[in-house]
Amino acid sequence: MAVTADTEVDIAAEPAAVLEVLMDVEGLPAWSPVHKKIEIVDTFEDGKPHHVKMSVSILGINDEQTVEYTWAENKVIWDLVEGSQQKSQHGEYTLTPTDKGTHVKFSLTVEPKIPIPGFLVKKGTKTILAAATEGLRQQVVG
Repeated sequence: MAVTADTEVDIAAEPAAVLEVLMDVEGLPAWSPVHKKIEIVDTFEDGKPHHVKMSVSILGINDEQTVEYTWAENKVIWDLVEGSQQKSQHGEYTLTPTDKGTHVKFSLTVEPKIPIPGFLVKKGTKTILAAATEGLRQQVVG
């Protein structure tokens, strides 16, 4: 069964600064405790990551996955190409300029290959959402 979670955060920085941190996928382990190892497989002509291999670990579940990124002016999307523990994954960051910086909306849908108890899903979701928003905010504003 797929699990979807989303959250929002305001960051006191321009969207370009937030996007710059998101484009630095190799830096993910510095602000996301879920991400352990990142390898860029290939990039688009403009240098943005296209396919990325990741080692992730959450609640003792380790996954080796490859995701495909799509970049837009104020949005980044990624989809699972292959994973050892997931059937599918779709994530999005949407950045909206505000008077005080950037409003960030994060959404993630994950479908594990095996059933996971509800209490673990809830705990894992909380960890992922905190990393995706507060971790990102702290990385952007330093």
